[in-house]
Amino acid sequence: MAERKLLDVLDGKTISPPPIWMMRQAGRYLPEYREMRKRAGSFLDLCYNPDFAVEVTLQPIRRFGFDAAILFSDILVIPHALGRDLRFEEGAGPLMTPLRADEIGNLDIGTVHSHLQPVYETVHRLRRDLPAETALIGFCGAPWTVATYMIAGRGTPDQAPARLFGHRHPEAFASLLEILAAASADYLIRQIEEGADVVQIFDSWSGVLDQATFENWCVRPVAEIVRRVRQKYPDVPIIGFPKGAGWFYREYRQKTGVTGLGLDWTVPLDAARELQAGGAVQGNLDPTRLIAGGRALSEGIENILGGLGSGPLIFNLGHGITPETPIEHVEAMIRQVREGK
Repeated sequence: MAERKLLDVLDGKTISPPPIWMMRQAGRYLPEYREMRKRAGSFLDLCYNPDFAVEVTLQPIRRFGFDAAILFSDILVIPHALGRDLRFEEGAGPLMTPLRADEIGNLDIGTVHSHLQPVYETVHRLRRDLPAETALIGFCGAPWTVATYMIAGRGTPDQAPARLFGHRHPEAFASLLEILAAASADYLIRQIEEGADVVQIFDSWSGVLDQATFENWCVRPVAEIVRRVRQKYPDVPIIGFPKGAGWFYREYRQKTGVTGLGLDWTVPLDAARELQAGGAVQGNLDPTRLIAGGRALSEGIENILGGLGSGPLIFNLGHGITPETPIEHVEAMIRQVREGK
């Protein structure tokens, strides 16, 4: 097998220059993606049609030669597979019918694999079509983050509806998180079976939780996913990305069992170096520096490489790339990371 640098870093090795990929690298900043999105008709059709999903996953690999491709899908395919309605509206993002406490017992985990069969086919075809040296990343949303959308029916500024739900209906909420952890673990296992080299768990809303709820709603469900995946595939690396976790990053890797730690852009580099002592870290360029380009971009890259380049590092953004990002800035970033200029 050709050397996949991303896997070497997750194994604890220091590689210079570090491997690089971007969260949301297959997306709206690319004209070829926008064309494919138009042809697909809807965002869900883009996710569930393997022809489209394979193509948009490969687009940034062809254009930029990233060291990893990440499956093109969405974190909310899991509740959709559990029988909840889901639609995406321009300007409004994902919309669902808010989940009531008395409906949680009706969620059927038995429907997950048949519903997600097109996604598994996409993963299988991607591993076949990707360059041998390019790692393939599968992913899921963390139970807490997925639950926030199921309960509110949409994204909200601080996910207060889900936090209130958890406080008012603790048993029902614990049951929901258990269901989501089991379904997500099965989903990741099937992605690995189809060819994913590594999987990432996105907890995009972990930063709105206090200490007790972070432990119960963020750490414990992710630890359960990791336990289930490791039972079947003990050697497949798992990246955890608890965006906004701040102080709670310190023990997240140890408590959840993830291999690599995805860092958002607010994590100071001295704190990131301490976290790196426990294993690979990923990140953490502010996406607005990539939009701005020029000195802001080059200084941001320089600081990360200078601060974290002497340990196991996967260079990435501190969250996903945004649609207004100029392509030439992405090219400049890759050039600087790989060539030092």
